[in-house]
Amino acid sequence: MAPLVDIRTATHVAFDAPTAEQLLRIGATRVVLASDRLLTGPSRPSPLEHVRQRQIWWSSDELWDSLYSSETRWELPVVTWVSSSLHERVNLWRACSWLRDLGLACDDILILELEPVVRSRARSHEGSKRPFDCSHSVSDHPDEALLARIEKARPWPPERYARAVRLWNSYVDEDPLPFVESCSAGDKSFPELAPLWAFLSSFFPRRTTEAALRLSRFDEITLSRLLPEWQTPAGVAAQKSETLVDMWHLLFCTGDLFLPRRLEHWADHDSSAAVERGPGPKPPGAGYPMLSSVYRLTERGTRLRDEGLDQLTDAPSLPIAGTEAYSASAPWVLLEDGRLARL
Repeated sequence: MAPLVDIRTATHVAFDAPTAEQLLRIGATRVVLASDRLLTGPSRPSPLEHVRQRQIWWSSDELWDSLYSSETRWELPVVTWVSSSLHERVNLWRACSWLRDLGLACDDILILELEPVVRSRARSHEGSKRPFDCSHSVSDHPDEALLARIEKARPWPPERYARAVRLWNSYVDEDPLPFVESCSAGDKSFPELAPLWAFLSSFFPRRTTEAALRLSRFDEITLSRLLPEWQTPAGVAAQKSETLVDMWHLLFCTGDLFLPRRLEHWADHDSSAAVERGPGPKPPGAGYPMLSSVYRLTERGTRLRDEGLDQLTDAPSLPIAGTEAYSASAPWVLLEDGRLARL
């Protein structure tokens, strides 16, 4: 069967910068970069509102994600390149939804799914212990492998494409329960669902069987690594402790800049702060967010970490997809059996 696409004339969608650069190097002339890590922070159904909320979330008007750009010319066919990394899979759902909104037929959209490349036995063993993984990239593959794959590019079946669109719509919905139920039920065509919920559940506050409220797994890890002495976010991330592996498993999916962002949330939250902030060794705005501030744990932070919360709003809210953790208006808590429930 003859190839359906010429790499030089198609529009290519890449979900990280190294893949975009590689595609341009091997002959692509039109590459759309959709690289935002959507596993934390707000996501919205409306493209304009989505972009606005993401810029507010990162306190930046930089446009590193061009999926919704009005300047993009969607010459057919459209080829999307996706690895097994969770953040790329969610971006794939978003791309499928947007391309359908533009009126493109699924037969004109070719989705190339690249399997993980294992560089060493040690990495394979370490990766097998993770409940989720965001360290893979299409660019892990050599140029010749990508050129060979494009010759075999084919559209997804319409029902699978429609399922990806529905997953995005569910992901950005204010009510997270239908999406969580989809993750729990699983789908062999979307193996990312179970590990995706394993990741996302780490950011919701927990309720024990005795009805006590506890910090989310990520916040508990973060506060357990803070000290009464000042530390930069880089120091918090690098500190040797039993939680080191767990923290880096999560940061591989959030991006390391999520840590200073979350520490800012804690330092800015209410008058009796659980975390205090001071000036760091690098000036703000100089491009060193992991070094521009220092943080330390207060007595109140120690109590929240060790004894739990009196109410959800004792911790700073955190937008996740279409909902929010620690919000009085969206009081979602993670139960000990892994289910999400309203408080």
